[in-house]
Amino acid sequence: MLLTAFGGLMWLIYTAMLVLAVVALVMAGLAREDAYRAANKQTKMFWLILLGLAVAVNLLVPMLFLQIAFLVATIVFFVDVRPALQQVSGGGRGGRRGGGSSSDGPYGPYNGGR
Repeated sequence: MLLTAFGGLMWLIYTAMLVLAVVALVMAGLAREDAYRAANKQTKMFWLILLGLAVAVNLLVPMLFLQIAFLVATIVFFVDVRPALQQVSGGGRGGRRGGGSSSDGPYGPYNGGR
């Protein structure tokens, strides 16, 4: 019974890694090529190949070491590359939903203490 529960847990972890890799691949594909250069990150092709390999390894090669290595690459995309791409593309959620000036603070315009 314990072995069955462990197998179910491992299946859930493998599925989660696959879903994360597929979502990252789609997001990398939707971003513009020039946004990668503007954010000073690796090229779009680099990330598409790396994340495509992550999907392929998760689907075809059930080796936990390789899956974890590509999981690290997927996490790097989500926490470093994607926010940088959103920032240079203007798609970030910086708290200013209605537009506003870059000098606006959380409670209105910042006037430097004047």
